[in-house]
Amino acid sequence: MGQQLTMSETGWKLGDMAATREAYGKALKELGDKNPNVVVLDADLSGSTQTKHFAKAHPDRFFNMGIAEMNMIGTAAGLARMGKIPFASSFAMFAAGRAWEFVRNSVAHNHLNVKVCATHAGLTVGEDGASHQIIEDVAIMRVIPTMTVIVPADAIEAYQAIYAIAEYDGPVYARLGRAKVPVVFDENYRFEIGKAATLVEGGDVSLIACGVMVYRAIEAAKELEKQGIRAEVINMATIKPLDNAAIIKTASKTGRVITLEEHNVIGGLGDAVASVLAEEHNSNVIFKRMGIEDKFGQSGDGMALLDHYGLAVSDIVAEATRQCKA
Repeated sequence: MGQQLTMSETGWKLGDMAATREAYGKALKELGDKNPNVVVLDADLSGSTQTKHFAKAHPDRFFNMGIAEMNMIGTAAGLARMGKIPFASSFAMFAAGRAWEFVRNSVAHNHLNVKVCATHAGLTVGEDGASHQIIEDVAIMRVIPTMTVIVPADAIEAYQAIYAIAEYDGPVYARLGRAKVPVVFDENYRFEIGKAATLVEGGDVSLIACGVMVYRAIEAAKELEKQGIRAEVINMATIKPLDNAAIIKTASKTGRVITLEEHNVIGGLGDAVASVLAEEHNSNVIFKRMGIEDKFGQSGDGMALLDHYGLAVSDIVAEATRQCKA
């Protein structure tokens, strides 16, 4: 894009409740104000994905592709060929699932500068039910060669991540949520593609989390501290490329690692971290993946569903305690 773009104040502060899709809409509109090469495509869901703000400000650069996600990705690939920076959005079930072949063959195989920003991912879609609660998207996107995969923890990080991927040359998948979640960062935080962030220092057990589970990891660390267990909390917002050095550092420090994700335990953050530990760590580490145990979701309140599927703060505390007493 020629030069690093200056971000504005988001207006969110620690403890506020905001959805990462809201941050996406805000950042996208600002990027459109600043760079005429930014274009946006949506699959008839601009109100839900929050691309409506860009559409209102820049109607000549917004394309409603209808309920035709594969065509949307193909068109985005063509726009990228012409030097544009296309952001293509739909629900994650459709952008990552239905359009996967086009993402692979049209975008990634040609290393085109397309940003697939998918909202309504994971169990926290809630009442939309199992058909829309994609819990496989991180797995199927990170396996695509050249694809960068990002799962922001809160609105502040999501806002900064959208600016970062606009500057980055190459295909990106950004996983965004429907539900409002607590803001865990302040305006001093700086997101960087491929870099993890240590949010809580500890020496007894490592909690490596992404997305909505970062807040729960922080809360679990507070509870564990009451028991004299010092948990280290790592925000692994970039799933690919993974920050291997951060994983090795925390694992060497604590000897116990728990991964936390709103995703199937197969193929997501947990498997990615396990691969690093198996290939690069030279000592035994007690390890546990916490996520959705190879099951489909169901309709219900999003946060209650996390609890139902074993991702409550109390579940994290119980697993960490078990590891530390093993």
